[in-house]
Amino acid sequence: MTTKAYSELYLDDAMNNLGDMVEYALCDMGFEADEFFSRFIASGVATDFERGNPKYVSGMSGFELAEAVLKATDMEYKKKTPSYPEFKGREYWAGWILAYYQWETNQRFEDMVKDGLSLSAVLSMYILHEADVSKFVECANDIIARNKKKRKTGLYNIRKARGFTQQQLSEASGVTLRMIQLYEQRQNDIGKAQAGVVLRLAKALGCNVEDLMD
Repeated sequence: MTTKAYSELYLDDAMNNLGDMVEYALCDMGFEADEFFSRFIASGVATDFERGNPKYVSGMSGFELAEAVLKATDMEYKKKTPSYPEFKGREYWAGWILAYYQWETNQRFEDMVKDGLSLSAVLSMYILHEADVSKFVECANDIIARNKKKRKTGLYNIRKARGFTQQQLSEASGVTLRMIQLYEQRQNDIGKAQAGVVLRLAKALGCNVEDLMD
């Protein structure tokens, strides 16, 4: 079972506030979905939100969250009064369901986007808005799993950048060739490897251990 970053008591507030933030940014401010969400991630507000900082998950309105994002990313904007539409449409739902998915899976928003679950992708899934949230979780997990298979691992990218073959890295690090292959193919999770193994790989590649984590 995934450890949650904050209590379920705050979840309704978190979902409503992220929904209001996205609705305000896209509908009232006119931002393009992925541009604004990139600012949300770059601002640090996303990190505070996913860590369950009470100020961000329940202490600020969606309008205030959007303003915090824009200020933190030095975006010049004209303040607009939120329209607070009576009908909550797909923009609100996209933020609302993303907040739930992040809480349920404890993934970083940045990693979710990297693996294909962008805000625009979620908007395109609005057909699921009347389904149970578990259906969205299932579909989102499938999207992320497919994209992870396509994405090269940190180990692969750094090894190639250093000009090592897998065999050469094995000889330099003392980690077996088969183990390196399994990590690069994502058949084994390098994040669960013994510390000594990752340290030897990092030393051979001249990088930080964190650079090898996916």
